[in-house]
Amino acid sequence: SSHFGSSHFRLGRPSKGSESKQVTPLAADLAAMVLISKKEKRQILEHLFQEGVICVKKDARACRHNEQQLEAIPNLHVMMVLRSLCSKAFVTETFNWQWYYYYLTNEGIDYLRGVLNLPPQVMPSTLTKQRPTRPALAGADQGASGEGKGWGKGKGKGKG
Repeated sequence: SSHFGSSHFRLGRPSKGSESKQVTPLAADLAAMVLISKKEKRQILEHLFQEGVICVKKDARACRHNEQQLEAIPNLHVMMVLRSLCSKAFVTETFNWQWYYYYLTNEGIDYLRGVLNLPPQVMPSTLTKQRPTRPALAGADQGASGEGKGWGKGKGKGKG
């Protein structure tokens, strides 16, 4: 009268009649061999190096990627290239709300420089300092007149 002998809790090898595996369609898409052309892979790697980061929606069935420069490439191909880079520790992965966020590591930058034949001076945009559009000391001469534009602490202008 033990439940372990019943067919509901059967573990181990399947019986002779049920040799075929039940695979969900999404798992079948991911488990199948994905062939990515060299041109597509290079486009993905160039975009990753240029930006330093990339966001990928967790949707293997999406016919195109969400970023404008990579719209012609299926999302599954972008997912697979970045998963490969992540397994080699060239990018770090953060997963949040069904989106993957990949960030280039220093080893990844060196690897992509070698693959894309880039000079050592070229850096991803996440590592280059943004130059301010206005001169650094432009705001220093505005406070000398004593007339402030904000509410602030009245400094004697009011009831009294």
